[in-house]
Amino acid sequence: MLYLMMCYFNENRWNELPAPQRDNILLQYHQLIQETIEAGQHRAGAMLHPVITATTIRSRDGRVVINDGPFAETKEQLGGYHLMECANLDEAISIASRIPTIPVGGTIEIRPVVQLES
Repeated sequence: MLYLMMCYFNENRWNELPAPQRDNILLQYHQLIQETIEAGQHRAGAMLHPVITATTIRSRDGRVVINDGPFAETKEQLGGYHLMECANLDEAISIASRIPTIPVGGTIEIRPVVQLES
């Protein structure tokens, strides 16, 4: 089963971390990705640009409305994601619990992916 692991972090908090600590976190991310690639679990993933670059699209009164920035005001922003092939939720949790931003305030949301037939 595919699981999407969405990584949330307060961008201001990230920017306040000392550069060596950020570099170490990114190195740990690289190591985790390499391990999951070698294990055949990694399907996709990416780090996102800051939330200031976001564009939100929604419908209002039957018209498409486009806004700069995120839709909701939150303290944490979606900073990246990982799409992993896992046998079950326990395996997904095991991988997600190794994501290196968790110890410095990150949050990981895990959701199973509904695979639509084409």
